[in-house]
Amino acid sequence: MKKQKFPHLLGSKWTARETTFGWRHFRVISRKNEGTLVFAELVSACDPSVRFWTSTKSLGDRDLWQPGWKTLKEQA
Repeated sequence: MKKQKFPHLLGSKWTARETTFGWRHFRVISRKNEGTLVFAELVSACDPSVRFWTSTKSLGDRDLWQPGWKTLKEQA
């Protein structure tokens, strides 16, 4: 059995460095594997109708995303 990449991805919280679809705080509600890539479905913490998929590679880019929910002051 292969070890799962990103085992703690589901339920994790993320802050977008820039406003994304009008919001900055998201949590992971689903994941999928596509070959060697792993994707996460994010939902806005403030508007559950805002959902989108992104790669875990994108989430690892600290210029785009920070783990956890951060205030604007904490991001500076």
